[in-house]
Amino acid sequence: MAIGLGKILGFDFLENFNYPYISKSITEFWRRWHISLSSWFRDYVYIPLGGNRVSKIKWIRNILIVWLLTGLWHGASWNFVLWGLYFAVILLLEKLVLSKYLTKLPKFISWIYAFTLICIGWIIFRVTSINGIMSTMKNIITLKPSNLTLFISNHYYLLNNFVYLILGLIGMFPIVTKFMNKLNTEKYGYLYDFLIIIIFVISIMFLIQSTYNPFIYFRF
Repeated sequence: MAIGLGKILGFDFLENFNYPYISKSITEFWRRWHISLSSWFRDYVYIPLGGNRVSKIKWIRNILIVWLLTGLWHGASWNFVLWGLYFAVILLLEKLVLSKYLTKLPKFISWIYAFTLICIGWIIFRVTSINGIMSTMKNIITLKPSNLTLFISNHYYLLNNFVYLILGLIGMFPIVTKFMNKLNTEKYGYLYDFLIIIIFVISIMFLIQSTYNPFIYFRF
């Protein structure tokens, strides 16, 4: 949205998200996710602290400080602090131990590893209490419904939005962008423009029918 609005006003903004969910490690994920935020903390916190050009103990300290501040940047709540430290620990483990093994694994296995940890991170980010986080994790791990009715009652929101889940899973890969880029040519330009207009109209319809559309950062 920021890139599109910027172009309308004559500004060119850099991409802030580069298909982060195709990452094969958490290190790669944070090179692709919220690039502007990661770059700011790198340039104005991590490097001034000494970056990785210090002793190992100070380097670990630098990582922990950066990710503690990254968590607090999102909000003054313990789950955000835990979320930041969660990624700090994983990044340290990858840089110290796991990276040499991850590069040798099949890409699909590496992707499963990264995607699983990312999803756990979003649970920590979304659920505001420690007990709630533990309860949510327990419900996911013990997903063995004894009957269909119980399953539907416990997962109504997921089932009710199943179409959006599928669209999200498709959109997390570059396949849609590659398809649209192939259409955006002189030969198929009219079809590209038509699809863009249709997507725009559908988006407006969804916004209109929704009675409450809070800006995500109002909670931070």
